[in-house]
Amino acid sequence: MTQTEDTIVALATPSGAGAIGVIRLSGPDAITIANSVFKGKDLTKQATHTLHYGSIIDGELILDEVVISLFVGPKSYTRENVIEISCHGSNYIIESIIKLLIKKGARAAKAGEFTLRAFLNGQLDLSQAEAVADLIASNSKASQQIALQQLRGGFSNQLAQLREQLVQFASLIELELDFAEEDVEFANRDQLKQLIHTITRIIGSLIQSFELGNAIKNGVNTVIAGRPNAGKSTLLNALLNEERAIVSHIAGTTRDTIEEVLNIQGINFRLIDTAGIREATDTIEQIGVQRTMEKISQSALLIYVFDAAQITIEELNNDLESLQTPGVTMLVVANKADLLSNEQLLNLPHTDKAIIISAKEKQHIDELKSKIYHAAIKEQLSGHETLVTNIRHLEALQKTEESLTRVLDGMDTVTSDFLSMDIKQALHYLGEITGAVTTDDLLENIFSKFCIGK
Repeated sequence: MTQTEDTIVALATPSGAGAIGVIRLSGPDAITIANSVFKGKDLTKQATHTLHYGSIIDGELILDEVVISLFVGPKSYTRENVIEISCHGSNYIIESIIKLLIKKGARAAKAGEFTLRAFLNGQLDLSQAEAVADLIASNSKASQQIALQQLRGGFSNQLAQLREQLVQFASLIELELDFAEEDVEFANRDQLKQLIHTITRIIGSLIQSFELGNAIKNGVNTVIAGRPNAGKSTLLNALLNEERAIVSHIAGTTRDTIEEVLNIQGINFRLIDTAGIREATDTIEQIGVQRTMEKISQSALLIYVFDAAQITIEELNNDLESLQTPGVTMLVVANKADLLSNEQLLNLPHTDKAIIISAKEKQHIDELKSKIYHAAIKEQLSGHETLVTNIRHLEALQKTEESLTRVLDGMDTVTSDFLSMDIKQALHYLGEITGAVTTDDLLENIFSKFCIGK
């Protein structure tokens, strides 16, 4: 997998010219290697968590004036000796310093190797290590908060409690196997059933949370669809508060999808403006309509927009029926309210369901944004619950649930050795999430997706 007895080096800040670049060293020789090229205080004699100003020198040549941050293991991110060199952000300077450190005995770090060492050295469990990558990639307040909660161990602590209770019963059942000839029961079957019901209920809740957690992490796919000239592009512009899409009175202006990101209360919505739904008059428009239907099937939220001044009740009902898609929440939006009288507004079809707006005049856009947010979140986000955002965790939880279901199904019919096998399987899958159970292939797959320097 990887060697942990050597010292690794990498750029910890984004590549490219900038004001500051931070070069990170970790390993048993990190301090001595840095000290061999540092003109300033003797780093080997300094206290942990201190800063030191000086120069990086290659023989007689001064490469740069730097500030060195010193962390003596185990009081560091990796629990090893760690040095962070803050230098000027010139690509030439950074490359020169890294090459010098490698010449002095360090080696270039692999992707995610600093965090991998933190995991291998017991600083983080596996789900916390994955949360580091999620935190770096977070692009909204909600995704940042979820990643931070997981990094702090909220998810891990919950799983550890479940696993500990299962381990106790697994131990009692193992004890029964040692006394198989005496036909005794050390594990109370009623208590075991109650425990498994409790655990499966919690696991089921975590599994259900993935839909919301994944949406928060990756954004909510939201399609704006409707007939030509219903005002879809005008609505997109109104929601974004900028002229992103071309707007015209000519029906069918939008021939292809336009995608933009809208943040509402910390949640990213990936808005997709689509071609108008109607009988296509040419090949290009036909392709656009096909793409619209494909995007709808792939979305979590559909905003159906209709021209309140033009559409008939029959056309509206036909559209609503044809656009109903399993698993896709639909919001019905009556547009162009500015063209209608108060009496006409009251007599709009589906007034009880539709959100009445004027995209052109930006009337009730804030109300629509609130409806979009609540349609996606469904009051599930309080800020304190554990949400599953990682597909690997979801699959492990599903396999845990299957194993526990087999335990329940066989409680009164199978022998203790089969119960023990299924409970061990459940413990195995729970352990895969936090890293209590790992393989080199699993670790390689997870940490290879990290950025270099983290």
